[in-house]
Amino acid sequence: MGFIEQIFAAAARAGLLKTAVWQPADGSAPQTQAVGFSAPDTTLLDGLALGTDLEMSFPASAFVGIAVRDGVVIDGIAFQVRDLRVVGDGSERRARLSRL
Repeated sequence: MGFIEQIFAAAARAGLLKTAVWQPADGSAPQTQAVGFSAPDTTLLDGLALGTDLEMSFPASAFVGIAVRDGVVIDGIAFQVRDLRVVGDGSERRARLSRL
């Protein structure tokens, strides 16, 4: 188990993560992973509106093969992946999500 996996495991034991289920597009078995989930308020239109940018973070060793437009369910709520990126040294990934 790598360092980032250890951090995610510790955060999961502390109750800081959410449960995410990803159904791979190739029809293989669904995968479950504890993920970081955030929906921070962001300012739009020079402060005239607030928006949320839904995002999940997870170890790169989890959800191998996840792609843009794939579906993921976090705590019973369905989302669609709209953007994926690698964080830092590549051991962590972040996905921006749209609620379905």
